[in-house]
Amino acid sequence: MTGRVYLVGAGPGDPGLLTLRAAQVLRVADVLLYDALASDAVVALAPEECEKVFVGKRGGDHAAAQREIEALMIAKARAGCRVVRLKGGDPFIFGRGGEEAEALQAAGVPFEVVPGVSSALAAPAYAGIPITHRDHAASFTVLTGHEDPGKPASTLDWVKLADSHRTLVILMAVANLREIARQLVGNGLDPQTPVAIIQDGTRPSQRCVRATLATIADEAERAKIESPAVVVVGGVARLRERLRWFDAGGLFAKRIAITRAGEQSQAFARALLERGAEPIFAPAIAIEPPDDPLLAERALDQLHSYAWLIFTSQNGVDAFFERLATRGLDARAIGSAKVAAIGDRTAARLRDRGVRADAVPEAFVGEEVARVVIERSRPGDRVLVFRAQEARDVLPRMLEEAGRVVSVAPAYRTVVPSDSNFAGKIARADAITFTSASTVRGFVALLGGASEAERAADGKCIACIGPITARAAADVGLRVDIVAGTYTTAGLLEALEAYFASPA
Repeated sequence: MTGRVYLVGAGPGDPGLLTLRAAQVLRVADVLLYDALASDAVVALAPEECEKVFVGKRGGDHAAAQREIEALMIAKARAGCRVVRLKGGDPFIFGRGGEEAEALQAAGVPFEVVPGVSSALAAPAYAGIPITHRDHAASFTVLTGHEDPGKPASTLDWVKLADSHRTLVILMAVANLREIARQLVGNGLDPQTPVAIIQDGTRPSQRCVRATLATIADEAERAKIESPAVVVVGGVARLRERLRWFDAGGLFAKRIAITRAGEQSQAFARALLERGAEPIFAPAIAIEPPDDPLLAERALDQLHSYAWLIFTSQNGVDAFFERLATRGLDARAIGSAKVAAIGDRTAARLRDRGVRADAVPEAFVGEEVARVVIERSRPGDRVLVFRAQEARDVLPRMLEEAGRVVSVAPAYRTVVPSDSNFAGKIARADAITFTSASTVRGFVALLGGASEAERAADGKCIACIGPITARAAADVGLRVDIVAGTYTTAGLLEALEAYFASPA
């Protein structure tokens, strides 16, 4: 029984640059053999039950020799497994993918090559450096700065490479940067030729140093540039200051802790990555079924009797429709009832389910939902509130005081997850985001109490999605720096950008 090996390029670091085909094969992998340059977010796409084996190099230490990697691929494929060999960048650009493909072919193991975005192209682009430009370079050459040490002599033609009309993109060049500059100048390239060296290209830790061939080695040493880094030699390097975009925003290189439930944090994390920030997944809550699911079931039994349905979160929408599905029902079961959503995201989740919200308040809090529904309903109308088990009672209380007949259905409950590394994650963060009072409570519980939470948050930016969350944070002793003007993650993101962009 023979499986298949996929030689997959993971791209240069930003998980958004992973190709669709790469994501497809990762999601069905039985075995994953991954290198050090494959980002955690990309590795996480493999199934939970997938066997994950690190075979990369960190700090000069090889986790596995090349022959061992090839033997492992072949053995796992012969056992019938779908094997993904995940490599940084592109597997056929200085990734030894060609050697691995030869080994697989010789062993009679089927394989597929899934190209990736090479750091040779992506790192300069993220640094604002186009490697071709009509005014500077009509061609480019990609070369290694670290040839096989077993060769008797370099096979690079330095005379041809010392060409002022082309861009040189040099990978794995940090250790030999001084000798590379010497060779290029010695073979005719002007010592004042612009050079840029980009460390950790496309990642929130990206750094870029600009200099000339005469000074780049000293400048890189002074800045303590380390691998992985890409060197760009040529006139295009001058364009960085005009065209830089990725590392120019207020959130660049900021480490932002996300405390909301893990499955809900992906879109927010992606938005942070797009702005050059590093998201730190530190969920302080997890979503579980309510203690008494029969309350929601009884409410659904009487669904036809309600004049209004109110949803106070995306989780509530999901729980409602999951329960409908178990009965073989869909959105049509709502019938003539009006629907209210606490905010834009909850309304969008309803639209995804085929329901258009009749009411969405301008301010995304329970009090405003109550006011909108009271304005548009009549005394005696029956109202179903589908919400978290531990939600505030202000919404149903206001409705009842206005003469509406209210049923509250606990759709789910939030619990505190177990995370032995939670304090370490928070210690790394520049900012901590809270999207609900329950995330604040979970934060305190995971750190062992209010005083410990206050110490852990000391010196960090505390950002809350709205005033209710901010009040919960202040009640446990946290100093709140940001309260979003619009009570959504998009509003929270805007507030973070404004905070970090403003002068200290």
